[in-house]
Amino acid sequence: MPELPEVETVRASLERALVGERLQRIDLRRPNLRFPFPERFAERLGGRTIEAVTRRAKYLRLHLDGGEILVVHLGMTGRFILAMAADGRASTGRGAVVGTYDRVSGHLAQHDHVVFETAAGALVTYNDPRRFGYMLLVDGATIESHPLFRALGAEPLGTTLDAGALAARAAGRRADLKAFLMDQRNIAGLGNIYVCEALFRAGLSPRRRAGTIAGRTGRPNQKTERLLAGVRTVLSEAVAAGGSTLRDYRQPDGTSGAFQDHHDVYDREGAPCRRAGCPGTIRRVVQAGRSTFYCPCCQT
Repeated sequence: MPELPEVETVRASLERALVGERLQRIDLRRPNLRFPFPERFAERLGGRTIEAVTRRAKYLRLHLDGGEILVVHLGMTGRFILAMAADGRASTGRGAVVGTYDRVSGHLAQHDHVVFETAAGALVTYNDPRRFGYMLLVDGATIESHPLFRALGAEPLGTTLDAGALAARAAGRRADLKAFLMDQRNIAGLGNIYVCEALFRAGLSPRRRAGTIAGRTGRPNQKTERLLAGVRTVLSEAVAAGGSTLRDYRQPDGTSGAFQDHHDVYDREGAPCRRAGCPGTIRRVVQAGRSTFYCPCCQT
């Protein structure tokens, strides 16, 4: 499933292609994805101008003139593919540089479920073989109280998450540290890959109790600082690399992410630890039904 870096990569591509553009036509090729599309979905989007493209956790949010927001979750295999219309019209809208994206980028057209066409000729196709993604239209004035967003934790790359806030959330918690980090109520947007990688950077075992990254009074300690630095460093590097491509994820131009080439632990079971001077071997265990990769020697 795409995690924060992959969703952020998609967001940046959509921002370049769509901000300032008017949606001229929406080709809805089925009545539902994971859930039914909103009532009069194509009609409500037609003629609207996209004013901004933002991200909250693993959700894309396309801000429309008039105040509504198109919320998109990519599910497990959802992705957007950017192209020009068949007549080759060039996009001239503000920030709408589509470039030479190739619409035939290794996907099957039978899984193209929604095609957005802008007035300037850009085509943005939502392709999703397993159809676990979904789209909603939400009132922008009340979006933070929407059930999808009201309980989300702080953004790890934003300014609202600091060591004090992280320690306060963890204090007294007996859950495994990995489970704590995967809980979107604590930190928004983290998933299995980057939790494993961040814990390695911090030198912390995924099996230790979450409460141990806070002092007895709930104040941050050295472990809190290491963990927060590990989370931010890994996510920043992954965003810069275009995310990780393991199976289905591709960037909107059809290219793969590159961060999988820099994984220290994820999917490296049995390989030697990459930390200088560590004699350990990467181990795989299962926590809450998910594979966890870590070094038992240097992650304590």
